[in-house]
Amino acid sequence: MRFFSCFRSTTVLLLAASPAAWATVRLPRLVNSHMVLQRNVPLPLWGWAAPGETVRVSFRGTTAQATAGPDGRWQLKLPAQPAGGPFKLEVKGQNVIQLTDVLVGDVWLASGQSNMEWPLRDTDGGPAAVAAANHPTIRLFNVPNRAEPRPQAELAGGEWQACTPQSVAEFSAVAYYFGRDLQQRYKVPIGLIAAEWGGTAAEAWTSAEALLKLPDFRGPVAALQGQPGSFTEQQAAYTARLRAWQQSPAGQDQGLLPGQPTWADPDLTTTTWKTMQVPGIWEGQTPELRDFDGVVWLRRELTLPVAAANQPLTLSLAQVDDQDSTFFNGVPVGGTRGYDKLRRYVVPANLVRAGRNVVTVRVTDTGSGGGIWGKPTEMTATVGGLTVPLAGAWQYRPAFDPSTRPRSPFPGGVQNEPTALFNGMIAPLVPYALTGVIWYQGESNAGRDAQYRTLFPALIQDWRTRWQQGPLPFLFVQLAGYMPDSPEPADTDWARLREAQRFTSLTVPKTGMAVALDLGNPDDIHPRNKQDVGRRLARLARQVAYGETGVVASGPTLDKFATSGNQLVLTFRNVGSGLVLKPGAAGTPGSFAVAGPDGRFAWARAQVQGNTVVLQAEGVAQPVAVRYAWGNNRPATLYNQEGLPASPFRSDN
Repeated sequence: MRFFSCFRSTTVLLLAASPAAWATVRLPRLVNSHMVLQRNVPLPLWGWAAPGETVRVSFRGTTAQATAGPDGRWQLKLPAQPAGGPFKLEVKGQNVIQLTDVLVGDVWLASGQSNMEWPLRDTDGGPAAVAAANHPTIRLFNVPNRAEPRPQAELAGGEWQACTPQSVAEFSAVAYYFGRDLQQRYKVPIGLIAAEWGGTAAEAWTSAEALLKLPDFRGPVAALQGQPGSFTEQQAAYTARLRAWQQSPAGQDQGLLPGQPTWADPDLTTTTWKTMQVPGIWEGQTPELRDFDGVVWLRRELTLPVAAANQPLTLSLAQVDDQDSTFFNGVPVGGTRGYDKLRRYVVPANLVRAGRNVVTVRVTDTGSGGGIWGKPTEMTATVGGLTVPLAGAWQYRPAFDPSTRPRSPFPGGVQNEPTALFNGMIAPLVPYALTGVIWYQGESNAGRDAQYRTLFPALIQDWRTRWQQGPLPFLFVQLAGYMPDSPEPADTDWARLREAQRFTSLTVPKTGMAVALDLGNPDDIHPRNKQDVGRRLARLARQVAYGETGVVASGPTLDKFATSGNQLVLTFRNVGSGLVLKPGAAGTPGSFAVAGPDGRFAWARAQVQGNTVVLQAEGVAQPVAVRYAWGNNRPATLYNQEGLPASPFRSDN
């Protein structure tokens, strides 16, 4: 996470010492020295002054003026300017503000959740990219994270900085690579405004006015608007209630009560305990823990042969969200804080018995998802040459009755409240002129694909309405590959969310979608290859925002398909110089599946013939439907010769 709390580098010259001089002209943090102003469009600038005060702004030989309204806000427009710089900009009222090192070029807003937020230094090749990032005409502005129940007029902080190894290391890698490619191609200054927050849903980035038009959000938005006070005040009141509950008998960990056996005791009777599948986050599989933050005890019996007794044992427990205390036969053997750290504990030989052994994990979840998570293959007990799998059904019991715990007013965090991030991080940016928006988000909306089909276009239209620049180019990244897939064709939440994104790219004008299926990591929601993501977004920008007609900006897209005997023939657009069919990883099924009238999908053999792909599957005599790369992390095998992959798709929707 990156948080900036920075001062503004403006020079203020007071013209008089009279009391009236204290009603000084102010500028928003976004309008400051080292900024990039958008070329070739009228330039809206704004700020605050004394009500009724006249403010004049001079830039490159032109002057515009405005009068501050009753609330002190003023706004004006400078004439459109060609690219260039550096220049000075003067704002004059009862005081004078001199801005220096102002450039004119193209300004892009980069937004979304953690994959857009991911810093350059932590990517593949990041240290070398940071060291080489001396680009004086690329300017960076990092919007501090801020959630608010009502739209804000000003950001919580931030300043424009020239792109240097020092300033870019913590900056969005996707935004940097995108901006660098555009600057190298068009040779104009590039301004990058990064407003992102990990783990956030699209509704948090959308205004109340837009969400009130969507039935799913009318109730939550109305409730939010009716709440008194700020998020900070409401959270403080909840913290006080929670502290009082924690000090009461109901808030004590029942598994650690004085004078009683702990719930790690191997002789404890657990017939009333329920079971959950591990690894797996408990919110998604146990109704009573759907919104639970706190302590849950997990137990699993382990049967070992005589030869394993009195030998040291290695306990592997994948990852635990967020903290664990782990016991073997009632004795503590380890504990780790951090949701993304692998748990590896060595059990002393004297604790390891032949026959029945008990592994107990006390899990503390501090927010969002909770439980043991990761790959099933990383949950094992190894002793001598024997490895025993630990994935599967575990007994569990909350440390206290979940119904007694005060309910948080913001179960997903204030950052996921509808409108919260629009209010705190987007509204203060309006009406700063832009070339367009790049967006990488959707992970937090997986499982709600039908809703996303209307929510995401509503967000795009909402932002376009706010900026009043017509159909502002809006480019976004489709979800990358993540999580394992079953051996057979199957439907998944991530596949359907990708389809909702694809639907948006096909139905909303002046949008473009960068496919990232092949750039993902099945074991990490944060793939480290951000350079190719930025590069693919930049290719889309060349077409959508800059009007280049000859650029191949996306991979093959399905145009039509037809049944020919026992074959299915798919015809594609955006084939570029031709279709390419790459092999999948050894031992994995292909990416194409077909189904007959019975709707049962089977893996198909694929062959490229010109601009078509011909599919045939054993046992499917009359194929009528097709799916490609449909799943969590299916292999991306279909490309054009320009190296751009096809989006996952299906015909049976």
